[in-house]
Parts: sequence; structure tokens; C-alpha cells
Amino acid sequence: MSRDLDCPVQTQMAIAVLNRSFSSEYPASRTEGRSCSWKRFFVQTDNGSVLPIELEKGENAHTVKRKLQVALNVPTEESSLTFGDLVLNNDLSSIRNDSPLLLRKNQMHRSSSTPCLSPTGHDVQQQDRSEPIEILGCLSPSSQMKQLADDVVKAIRNGVDPVPVNSGMGGAYYFKNIYGERVAIVKPTDEEPFAPNNPKGFVGKTLGLPGLKRSVPVGETGLREVAAYLLDHDNFANVPPTMLVKITHSVFNVNDTVGCKSKVFHNKLQAVSKLASLQQFIAHDYDASDHGTSSFPVSAVHRIGILDIRIFNTDRHAGNLLVRKLGPGPDNFGVQTELIPIDHGLCLPECLEDPYFEWIHWPQASIPFTEEELEYIANLDPVKDAEMLRMELPFIRGACLRVLVLSTIFLKEAAAFGLCLSEIGEMMSRQFTGKEEEPSELELLCMEARKWVKKRELFLPEAGVEDDNDGFTQFSIDSEDGSDASELPSFSKFGLMKASHRIPLSKLDECDEEDDEEDDGDDDEMFKDDAENLKNPFSKHIPSVSKLSASFKGLGFIGKARAYHKGVPKNKLSDMGPDEWSAFLDKFQELLPSAFRARKHAAAGGPRPLQRLGTSCQF
Repeated sequence: MSRDLDCPVQTQMAIAVLNRSFSSEYPASRTEGRSCSWKRFFVQTDNGSVLPIELEKGENAHTVKRKLQVALNVPTEESSLTFGDLVLNNDLSSIRNDSPLLLRKNQMHRSSSTPCLSPTGHDVQQQDRSEPIEILGCLSPSSQMKQLADDVVKAIRNGVDPVPVNSGMGGAYYFKNIYGERVAIVKPTDEEPFAPNNPKGFVGKTLGLPGLKRSVPVGETGLREVAAYLLDHDNFANVPPTMLVKITHSVFNVNDTVGCKSKVFHNKLQAVSKLASLQQFIAHDYDASDHGTSSFPVSAVHRIGILDIRIFNTDRHAGNLLVRKLGPGPDNFGVQTELIPIDHGLCLPECLEDPYFEWIHWPQASIPFTEEELEYIANLDPVKDAEMLRMELPFIRGACLRVLVLSTIFLKEAAAFGLCLSEIGEMMSRQFTGKEEEPSELELLCMEARKWVKKRELFLPEAGVEDDNDGFTQFSIDSEDGSDASELPSFSKFGLMKASHRIPLSKLDECDEEDDEEDDGDDDEMFKDDAENLKNPFSKHIPSVSKLSASFKGLGFIGKARAYHKGVPKNKLSDMGPDEWSAFLDKFQELLPSAFRARKHAAAGGPRPLQRLGTSCQF
């Protein structure tokens, strides 16, 4: 069938690779079988279209937007080219080859007269020169990941068709090898729930806006799937190999409501390119919802729970724990099983919210950690983990990395104090009193630390003054300052440094005013006691927490929690500068022992929280 060059279905094709002269600077590992340019990016529009753009040396973000303007046949001056937190206004030298970029319209409310971002120009209807699968982000893909991609590519070229997955709320596809065996599951980012091309009726929002979880933007669950795999050091929790890819195939869904309507959108012979997560398919017998959980290995539950806490998983339900039978149990009693955790798209939220850990009430979670597990936890380094993710997934948002650092610190301190998995999970989870949701104990600790940092600034005004060149910035996509933001931030102690200044997010909602007034007297006295020590940046003195007893009343600071009966405030971590973030973490760690003692004391004499019903997102 001949290709109709006038058809808007070309929106979904990677058709913007223009003829250019090439240099030899492109990495050889990514250029086999084709000519290469200085840099290549995969630009995704906010309706899901993916266009590969190749640049010569010296070309910049303005060049990319001009090429996109030709390809899209619409002005792009009112759109922003973004790379995670960064708005790319000029220099692209620090952006890695084959990185995914997002083109977003600055005006999010499209009128009926606003042109769609759909390629229709005759000059750019050229064949995509990239491979059917291109691995994005990872500096050095493992041999296993390369082999998996090669197996899928061979099958595609041999006409082996993938199969759509019927379950779940998002679009997903089983890809096979040349023998017809399922080897991978692919989840396009523009087919997530509330994404433009969702095939199951959950169409709602432009890429980059808040999604199923408000703290996880639409189109960004795929990179979180990859992050969970990268953080599973030594395959401790058994997360299947996962990578972010650009993948081209005709099986993918394109909704009529995206771009301009055309009957040719339904032509399944037309290949479309997508950004997607690609995860190795694991053969299994059932998932945890189909089997009694008491027979699951304690070590498997612990390892998955440790991962879930580190990544602040907001959707760990039984449906995303695969179960594989290994054979008869000891003395031929029962069956030995293996657990495989999948679906990590709702981990690493951009702010603290309510996680969901289905294992929290399983009997295995109440068993103390083993020495091997404690050693693994003790060896975790949140700073190195954050730096690793920034290197492997440089487009991940800094707010996610701060949540990773905070939750890892919480896990390490709690495990060292002697808390078991269920106790740690309960401290991170919100509880319901009547119909009202109360902040978790972790959130209350963060509120207390934030309050302390704010009062510290009142006593030490100079502590709140930071050099604009060193301020950590977040969500520049909403910035109007027009400054160039192509320089990638690097890490200081638990903090990001050397990023251009941008407009900070709104401050954390404050506590109930009356409750604050009651605490002010004691807090002021405490800060006066500590002011002299804080003036010395090299002082190792740890301020006393004896004056904060009002925050540790009853089970999980329940007295404090009642101040939030009208709703739980958003616990954002991204609006703190590097000095505030460092001071916040120091105070947070200082508060932990008292919180852990309160938890142990309450657990010894009080009832356990009621079991909660879980979510079932099942991407």
C-alpha cells in the first residue's frame, strides 16, 4: 500500500530526520548501519507524536524548534522545549545524544481554533532512519538489555506481530521473538491513563500534566519503571530488566481525537513511533491476588518491601506481584514460589503523598529483618543512587530524586533502630479517622523539620540568602524568565547544585494556626539555644529535640495529626534551596529516634491500624 503523504497520520511517525552533513562525533555504539550527525534527539509533542531530530555541530534549541515548525506546519514560538526540569532555550551541548525531549505549548488550554501539532509538510515526509528500537537514557545498556532489544527487532523485521494486553488501564503490548514467544511488554508513554492516545477510554490530559496520581505527570510513568529497575541493585528485589526506548510499529494506538481526524488513523499498516518502557516478559503462573499470601517466602516479601520503601511506591497491590512456582516445598509440603515485582510507574512521586503497600499486613512483614537484609540496607547510599539516576536518566525530575533520598534515609534509620518492615510501612502510610485522612508519621516529621528550617531562617537571616548560581530549581516548565537552562545540575550533600534560577513552587501548607501558636514559645526557646551553633557552619553540634515533645503525642503524633482534620497538606520537597534542603535533612534525621521510640511504645500497648483497601491501577 502506497503512503499518503498528505495524511495527518504522519503525526505519529518519526519523519523529521532531515538530510544533513554528518560528523564522526556521534558514539559508534549507537550508529551502526547509518550515517550520523553531531547530535540526535527524539522530540515528543504533548499529544504523543515522536520526531527524531538530527543536528549539526553548533545548532541549538532554536534550530530544533525551527525544524519542528516545518514538520508540524505550525508556529512553535509559543511552545517550550523541555528536558525533565529544564527548559531548553539555547545551548544543547550538555544534553546527551538520543535523549527524549518534550515540546509543550505554553498555553495549556487549547481553543477550537488552535492548530494541532501534526506533521503535514511535504518537505519532511522522509523515512525514519532510526532503528525500530532505540534505547534511550542509559549510558551503557547491559548485554541482556541489548539482546532483548535485538530479539524484538528481529521479530518485527520477520513479521511477528505483537499482541495488545487487554488488562489494565493503560496501553500495553506483548512483543515476541522470532519463535512467537513473548519476550517483552511495551508500554507507550502516550497511552498511559489520561494520556492522549490511551486505548481504553481513559483519555484526558496533555503529556506533562498531573495524571492518575497528581504527583506523577502524564507520560512519565515509563521512566519510573526504568528507575525502579536501576535502583534494584544486584537484582535484590527481582525487578525484571527494563529500559526506555523509542519503538516503531503499526500495532500502537492513535486516537481520532489526537491531531486532526482521519480515517487513515485506523490503517493498521501505518507504523507509528512511540516513547515507551520496554520490560522483559517473565513467564509466571499467577499473580499474588490469585493465591494465599501466607505461603510467600519471607525474604521475597522483605526484599520487595525494601524496594517499595526506597522508591516510595504508591501502588504496590497484589496484581503487580507475579508468582512463579519453583517446585515442591520442604519435605514435599506446599509449593516453593518466587515473587516478581512489576508495574513501578507510580513510584518516585514529586511530593510526599499516600503510598500503598499491600504487604504491610502480611505476616512476613512483621518478621524482623535478617542480617543479610540489614547489611543491604546499611550499604544503601541515597546520594549515589540519586547521582546514578541523574546520569542514567538525566531527564528525571529533581523532585523525584529528593523523595528517593528522603525515603532511603528513613528506611536506613528505621531498620538500624530495629523497626520491622510493617512498622516502617505504617509510619509512611496515612490513616483514616472517620471519613478524614490524616498525615502519615513520615509527613508529620517532614512538617516539623520544615517548620524548624523556617524558624532557623528567622534567627539567621543570612542562612536564607543563597547565590542564584547555586540554587536548586524545579519545574522550570512554568518559568517565564526566559533564561537558558541547559546546564545539568550536579549534586552536593543530598542536594542539587549549579542550576539556573527558576520560580520556586508554592510553600508547604502550614499547620493549623492555633497549634502553631501553642508551639511557638517552646520552639523559639529551642532556636535561641541553637542559634550560636548554627552560625558556625563547621559545628557538629546536634540541637536538642527535648522541646519538641508536643509533636510526639500518642501513636504516630496523633495529637499533631488532628490539626489537619480539614485535609492533608502537600509535602513538597522541591521548593527548598540547597542550604534549606541540607538543614531540613539534618533536622529530619535528628527527629527520627524520638519518632521511632514513640512508634515502638505505641505498638507495645495499642491496636494495629485497620487494614486499608488498596488501589488497582495495574498499568
